[in-house]
Amino acid sequence: MQNLMTSIALALGQIAKAALWLAGAGLILMTVFISAQVFMRYVMNDSIVWSEPASVILMGWFIFLGAAVGIREGYHLSFDVLLYFLPDKAKLWLYSISDLVVTAFGAGMAWFGSELALSAWDVKLPSLGISGAVDFLPLVAGGCLLTLFSLERLARRAVGLPTSRFGDSEPEGA
Repeated sequence: MQNLMTSIALALGQIAKAALWLAGAGLILMTVFISAQVFMRYVMNDSIVWSEPASVILMGWFIFLGAAVGIREGYHLSFDVLLYFLPDKAKLWLYSISDLVVTAFGAGMAWFGSELALSAWDVKLPSLGISGAVDFLPLVAGGCLLTLFSLERLARRAVGLPTSRFGDSEPEGA
């Protein structure tokens, strides 16, 4: 079972790496768009109408993709003071409860984000000329990845594999 989970983890690691690269590319592209907008507005006295809405969409992508990868790698915010005083078995339960809550949250993001996207499907963003559903796609993708990566953490813990890249964020065998 550990071999199967290791193979799955390697595949999900590639998905996480791709998500991180896309998030980084989105951050760079957003920076280029905003820089061009500032230059055009204040130097050329002519604005680029599509740069701000495109940058907001890109920001959604890099925030949600980056957050999902952060969950997978164990970089998310947590309040660990209590965990220092608990036995390892209790820590495993609390880590699992946390992952279950994040799984439910990610599923909710994907579900309700899909509903929002479908409701905005016929709306056209005037400055970009594309469907308003594009505004909500980062929410859906981020929710799917959050759910997937949280389920992976639960499965890895269940078979005795470390749940973070460094393997030291949880007790031995977590």
